[in-house]
Amino acid sequence: MTLLQWFIFFLAVQVVHYLGTWKLYQKAGRKSWEAAVPVYNAVVLMKIIRKPVWWTILLFIPVVNLIMFPVVWVLTLKSFGKKSTLDTILGIVTLGLYIYYINYMEDVKYITQEEYDAEKKKESTISSLLFAVVVATIVHTYVMQPFTIPTASLEKTLLIGDFLFVSKFHYGARTPMTAVAAPMVHDTIPVINKKSYSNWPQLPSFRLPGFENPEKNDIVVFNWPTDTVKYFGDTKTQDLRKPTDKKSNYVKRCVGAPGDTFSLVNGDVYINGEKLTLSDRAKLQYNHTIYSKKGVTPQLLISNDVKEFYRTYEIRNLSSQAQIDALRPYITGYDASTEGLITIKTSANGLPYSVIQSYQINAQEVADYQMTANLTLEKAEKLRAVTGIDSVIKFVKKNQGLEMFPHTKPTWTEDNMGPIYVPEAGKTVELNSETLPFYKMIIQEYEGNDLKVTGNEIRINGEVATSYTFKQNYYWMMGDNRHNSLDSRFWGFVPEDHIVGKPVFIWMSLDQNESWKNIGKKVRWDRMFTTVSGDGEPVSYFKYFLILLVGWFGFDYFRKKKKKANS
Repeated sequence: MTLLQWFIFFLAVQVVHYLGTWKLYQKAGRKSWEAAVPVYNAVVLMKIIRKPVWWTILLFIPVVNLIMFPVVWVLTLKSFGKKSTLDTILGIVTLGLYIYYINYMEDVKYITQEEYDAEKKKESTISSLLFAVVVATIVHTYVMQPFTIPTASLEKTLLIGDFLFVSKFHYGARTPMTAVAAPMVHDTIPVINKKSYSNWPQLPSFRLPGFENPEKNDIVVFNWPTDTVKYFGDTKTQDLRKPTDKKSNYVKRCVGAPGDTFSLVNGDVYINGEKLTLSDRAKLQYNHTIYSKKGVTPQLLISNDVKEFYRTYEIRNLSSQAQIDALRPYITGYDASTEGLITIKTSANGLPYSVIQSYQINAQEVADYQMTANLTLEKAEKLRAVTGIDSVIKFVKKNQGLEMFPHTKPTWTEDNMGPIYVPEAGKTVELNSETLPFYKMIIQEYEGNDLKVTGNEIRINGEVATSYTFKQNYYWMMGDNRHNSLDSRFWGFVPEDHIVGKPVFIWMSLDQNESWKNIGKKVRWDRMFTTVSGDGEPVSYFKYFLILLVGWFGFDYFRKKKKKANS
């Protein structure tokens, strides 16, 4: 909806409100015209229902107002003696229109202060819960949002199972674009897995002032620009149009800022011709090929703390569906080219001996002279010094066709690509058949222009265009796990209006590969209450939190004991 459409909608709501409440305003000792004045009518209504005037602000905060409107409808009804369960249900189910019936058809009276005080005591618990939900929604939307690391794209820097607090105020919180949505959830309602929002209506959005802009090296949470799926991890849905603020949340490292020229050379990032120096907390990972003339065994890698590699098994003469079903959870790839023989790949955990034994599976692990493992550069250097390992070579991908952004460069790969100019607001680029693929999504999708290409002629909003000036800033985001990250190398730039916030704190970390029976390993205690940014190794402040917690409970206990003794 445009600003004009929203203004007309706002005036229509005022008319609806006036027609449905003007008599009630009179019965509460106010003037009927007060029900017709925008915003002022809400202030007066707060006084009628005996609530703080600042509640008026909550009626204009998107998402929060969806909670507040039903509350105000019910409180309005109760202020005129309509306090039965049926009245409450009718007030909510009719979206407040039941108040019309009360306004015109019933001779209701405005309750006295004594009646209000008696009713207020009964509502204290419900009011407290509603207030808690409102406060939590405001904090979630404008201050701090909890976030869970879902994938391994930043692995070793941030781990799957890390629970983060993401600051909205560092970069400035965005006002919501989606007017109708469930509070404190993203695009999907948990458990029932249903869409949590309505595509219509959409609000004009802006960003509140922040303390800083995203910079190179920052880890950033943002809405995935090319999201077309129902929810994160959905592999079936395609071509779904989602509001910007309901696109899936991604977390990556910013490696290119507005105005930068980005290049990737053998896996290393270059900005404006110089190699990018990353934070000392950044732990880049690449696939490496490990060679040994004696053979590279899983035991050799595991004994040297290598956990991300594939194991190979030869499976012979599978005879039942039960055997296939038992193997299925562990298979990451397979080849059934030989009759009676299936070669399968598993993770570093391999096939459990209990599965092989219970289902009488004829499985033989295959050792090879080389094996591919995902390693940090530091770990690769340590492996080179291990007896029995001849060499460890960083893998550089080749021949990925047109998989890489902008999908017109057959020689580009996820290890070698560029140069690419990262757009900056107000800057102009030349448009032709060579440059257009880089900026087509920006012109058409992110900045809302009508783009048509006929042969070599480019038209924007009906006018022939040979250049384009960007309306907002853009960023280039990449994962630290370079060969296991879906990032800007595949889908391009991240618009500034897609930036969600900055991860600042890990409050909990759970190892997805450990059982709760082994809680000592399930909980990564050394990562709890650690900061995301900063220099040096992360330090856990969890023990200090526990000390403060024990101190508070001790203080509170003796304070109450002393108070009881003096009474």
